[in-house]
Amino acid sequence: MMLFWSLVLLFLAAQAYVRLAPSDPALWHVAPRADSDKSFANGVVRRVPGVGQAGFQRLDALILATPRTVLLAGSPAEGMATYVSRTPIMGFPDYTTVITAGDDLLIYGRSRFGRRDLGVNAARVEGWIRALTAG
Repeated sequence: MMLFWSLVLLFLAAQAYVRLAPSDPALWHVAPRADSDKSFANGVVRRVPGVGQAGFQRLDALILATPRTVLLAGSPAEGMATYVSRTPIMGFPDYTTVITAGDDLLIYGRSRFGRRDLGVNAARVEGWIRALTAG
């Protein structure tokens, strides 16, 4: 029985850390190192061509309308913004940075915890791109 309660306590402590750990903009508000589409184990970089500053403004509105997503740092007016999106049940944070590259946007989505994100960031970023380019 002691082992059970120890495991429960460990789980709750880990959950508290995931939900309460601060998001330091100095670590997460960074431009992607790639300038074209790239996928990796815990994230993606996607280029959206020709949408310009108006596209960044529309994308910002789409991102901020996403449940459990907030702005961490920057803004479209600054040419770079970073957002934190949390998973529904466990509250794991994922970070998405959007920067302007001429008339293109670069979107860099990645997870904070774990080595793999099971495609969550790619699905989120590609959903935002579809919504942005559809209208």
